[in-house]
Amino acid sequence: MMKNFSSSSLHSNNNQTPNHVRERNNRKYSLLSALPLRFSLRGYSFCMATLFLFCFASLFYQLNGGPPKILLDIRQYLGESTFLDDHGPPAPNVLPFPSQVVYNRVGKCGSRTVVILLRLLAEKHQFNLVSSDIHNKTRLTKHEQVDLMKNISNIPQPFLYTRHVHFLNFTRFRIEQPVYINIIRDPINRFLSNYFFRRFGDWRGEQNHLIRTPGMKDDERYLDINVCILENYPECSNPRVFYIIPYFCGQHPQCREPGVWALERAKQNVQENYLLVGILEELEDVLLLLERLLPHYFTGVLSIYKSPDYKKMGNMTGTVRKHTPTLEALQVLYHRMRYEYEFYNFIRDQFHLMKKKIGLKSVSQPPAHSPSFLRELALRTPEPLDEDEEFDTDLEDANSWLVHP
Repeated sequence: MMKNFSSSSLHSNNNQTPNHVRERNNRKYSLLSALPLRFSLRGYSFCMATLFLFCFASLFYQLNGGPPKILLDIRQYLGESTFLDDHGPPAPNVLPFPSQVVYNRVGKCGSRTVVILLRLLAEKHQFNLVSSDIHNKTRLTKHEQVDLMKNISNIPQPFLYTRHVHFLNFTRFRIEQPVYINIIRDPINRFLSNYFFRRFGDWRGEQNHLIRTPGMKDDERYLDINVCILENYPECSNPRVFYIIPYFCGQHPQCREPGVWALERAKQNVQENYLLVGILEELEDVLLLLERLLPHYFTGVLSIYKSPDYKKMGNMTGTVRKHTPTLEALQVLYHRMRYEYEFYNFIRDQFHLMKKKIGLKSVSQPPAHSPSFLRELALRTPEPLDEDEEFDTDLEDANSWLVHP
């Protein structure tokens, strides 16, 4: 039986053709090869779906500054999570750069106009505007400097702080330095505006000058400006007319002494710490540059400035009873302000250069008072006071200007 069975089996195997064997092997290998192919497609789909969900959840988390509400609900359902204990609170929302801006505004250089705009912009763009009401404290002691800089640094960001104050060097006291901006104007025009504003105020009210300077005597209030300049009254001579440069030079005592040192220090600070210093004669271009450089503060400022409602408010800040001195007085005043004009010309050139880089067409305007007239009265123009005399004059009583030199 065994023999017959073996013989029949062998006979059966021998009867299989090579084609049958090849077909059977192909079926075997096709089944085996289909398994890993089907598995790899399924795994690939699973991995891609997982990656998509992870990316979507991560994006959702970051845009909302924290986990989705559903995850918070799940955490509450499952119990308190220790994630915050292990990793700390989620990162705060990213602040715009720069988020700390200081506008140490120069007196009678359009600062009240800009402050009105800033109040409207702060409400529109939701940044913190802190405008100091201190107008007669531009020079600070070291202790006062540190206190003010710490107070500024503690303002919630983004913020814009503005005050009449000379440049503060935050890095000197290891405090993060904010970005500075400012606006200046032709020095003689600034002096004339301040001279008449102290006496007669502006269009906001007929009697506001009496409130601002109640102790001013009529002899001082109605003093002819030509007499003040030509007879060398302290209010119209150095160091009183050396006004703009100290705002950029800083708190060093030598910054208040008219000279090359203060001039060069002011230029250096402008180049290293100021994002923009514009000139009032081209205010619309200044506002446009601020809108380009600080969009999270100044977007839309030009449209606000040109609006009829703003024009009504802006027209109230013009100084009343202002008039131009004689040519002789202007020549004398220009010579006393030669450092101020060198700084003003430097700022104007820098401003026009920035307009060119940004792509604004610069409409170059000549100075309001050309230095050519200095040649006519060079011999008759009095020289500035010596530095020691300037420092002593600055410490005299405010009413000493009435004493004839």
